[in-house]
Amino acid sequence: HSHWLSPSQAFSFLHPPSVGPMALAFLQGSFAYGGWNFLNYVTEELVDPHRNLPRAIAISIPLVTAVYVLANVAYATAMSPQELLDSNAVAVTFGERVLGPIAWVMPLAVALSTFGGVNGSLFTCSRLFYAGAREGHLPALLAMIHAERLTPIPALLVTCVSTLLMLVTGDTYTLINYVGFVNYLWYGVTVAALLVLRWRQPHLPRPLRVSPVFPVVYLLFWAALLLFSLWWEPLVCGVGLGIMATGAPLYLLGVRWGARPPALRRALDALTRFGQCLCMVVYPAPHSEDPAPHSEDPAPHGEQRQPLTSQPHN
Repeated sequence: HSHWLSPSQAFSFLHPPSVGPMALAFLQGSFAYGGWNFLNYVTEELVDPHRNLPRAIAISIPLVTAVYVLANVAYATAMSPQELLDSNAVAVTFGERVLGPIAWVMPLAVALSTFGGVNGSLFTCSRLFYAGAREGHLPALLAMIHAERLTPIPALLVTCVSTLLMLVTGDTYTLINYVGFVNYLWYGVTVAALLVLRWRQPHLPRPLRVSPVFPVVYLLFWAALLLFSLWWEPLVCGVGLGIMATGAPLYLLGVRWGARPPALRRALDALTRFGQCLCMVVYPAPHSEDPAPHSEDPAPHGEQRQPLTSQPHN
């Protein structure tokens, strides 16, 4: 049963290897590990994040990596490379071949795993919209939470709508390449920001410190991966870059612009009132050191920005 794991078979190629497809393979493979950074989005909701955040990451990443590697070893043991490529659902095909009368367990496990992944993505990614609105980069409605359940319902709804829009592509591999490229682009920007802050503000308190060697090595690998992916799939990666580029004029018009036209302010106020009535949401109680969330215009560069609306309607 280990025929396909022998070195002569495991390292044989169906097609001549090249750098571009290998970079895309890394992107597609890394998609399975895309949740490694999601806990950082909900740091405010963690109990004792200085201790529990690194503990959760240190436990979850090795555990998930071990499970995924062992699962792939099992697939490669029971199926040939061509069978893996031909299967629409590798885990289901593996279950039918190995598990016999209890093969139904595998589709159920895949469904539960998918549900758990979607739940985690919705829970964490919606906090990006919530945090962006709280900083004044998005409409104020997205910075509001349910009056009783304390969940950011508007941000969750925007996350669901944007997810559904991505599904119109219909091609799973194209979607994975697109999402993987865009995600890793911003992962690299975030890691580079760590080095910039370490250089510009070396005396900031840092409860969690890492050696600069790790982000530098990551950035080198990140740059090579994205460059080769862009070279091999310029259309897919170019569409991702184009969609991201649309954020620049929106940022200039919606955030950096000084006095907004009265019609725009009225439209934002109407959107806020309608959303509050529909979702039963209000601003969360501010901390004592936070300014009141009612400013209409963007704050000067470097200061706390307020949501893009006028006085909230409670």
